[in-house]
Amino acid sequence: MHCKKAVLSCGTLLSNSTAEVCSRVVFSATRGTGANIVHSFKAKLVSFDRPFSDFLTDIFGRQHTYLRISLTEKCNLRCQYCMPEEGVGLSPKDHILTTVEILKLSRLFVSEGVTKIRLTGGEPLVRPDIHQIIEGLNELRSAGLQHIGITTNAVTLARRLPELKAAGLDQINLSLDTLVPAKFEFITRRKGHDRVLKAIDKALELGYDPLKINCVVMKGVNDDEICDFVAFTENKPVDVRFIEYMPFGGNKWNTKKFVSYPEMLSLIHERWPALQKLSDKPNDTSKAYKVPGYAGQIGFITSMSNHFCGTCNRLRITADGNLKVCLHGNSEISLRDAMRQGNSDDELLEVIGAAVKRKKKQHAGMTNLSKMENRPMILIGG
Repeated sequence: MHCKKAVLSCGTLLSNSTAEVCSRVVFSATRGTGANIVHSFKAKLVSFDRPFSDFLTDIFGRQHTYLRISLTEKCNLRCQYCMPEEGVGLSPKDHILTTVEILKLSRLFVSEGVTKIRLTGGEPLVRPDIHQIIEGLNELRSAGLQHIGITTNAVTLARRLPELKAAGLDQINLSLDTLVPAKFEFITRRKGHDRVLKAIDKALELGYDPLKINCVVMKGVNDDEICDFVAFTENKPVDVRFIEYMPFGGNKWNTKKFVSYPEMLSLIHERWPALQKLSDKPNDTSKAYKVPGYAGQIGFITSMSNHFCGTCNRLRITADGNLKVCLHGNSEISLRDAMRQGNSDDELLEVIGAAVKRKKKQHAGMTNLSKMENRPMILIGG
């Protein structure tokens, strides 16, 4: 088929079907000698108001524009809520996705409409090639990728952040569950509290605003610091997000450790009666609040007491290459095996689309989740 004819056909498809059909028509029509034309045309498609990919839309109409990719199962901390005290059995090295495979999958998801990719772990900064991965993702901005983020424990972040920012990293979520150094060692079973605080200052210095700080709240452990974290936002443009303690394999979750969103909010209201509710974006996981006059803000991630499944737009790829459509679901499908068996992009999309279509309306309730088998958090990716 002549290239001009293919483009004309594609124009018709855009008005009647999804954009991925258009991409495949042009690709088929110009395979080989027309590769540059394909690249140019697909780049222009990004700016069009095109129908969202059917492969990334579930049966409840949720469009998945956000992909979280775990780079490694390894971590330099041993946080109590993330992994068992005895550690976890790691996958063999050759089971972990390679840089090429990560970028191949990222390119495929972005071509279907993903606009945000967040790198997780384990601890993503322990992966030696993270700089190259971010650079590779940065090249996907012309294809529609808008944000490249990282979720990190921040122990080694301060010294590495300038180069990562230059590579394209534009969003940071870091974990800090206590403002007390000794308690940090108790929760994480490692040292490093001072280095996390340095990372916060370095990120603010480099212009990350707001900088998101994740705090998992556990009764009898750090619930007495909730107001201290709110006070932390007075002079720093950070977004402290209080996360309800969630059950995962090996973290010994129980209701006695659980502090709900209403409990936390009530405690904060007692000290700051003027606390304001902020507007939340449609796919936000955090319910945002702000103390008037403070530089930063706070939020609550209420997965247990008040889930936000109805607006979920997230998919996850584990370090060993499994697609996980729900953080709290135990259903997984191996994209790694599909790639290594030589499946084409079209075949990979069929696998992805089938998994997305099986996504449930919402996860099980809090009590049921605690009884379900699921990976330890470190093997899922934050």
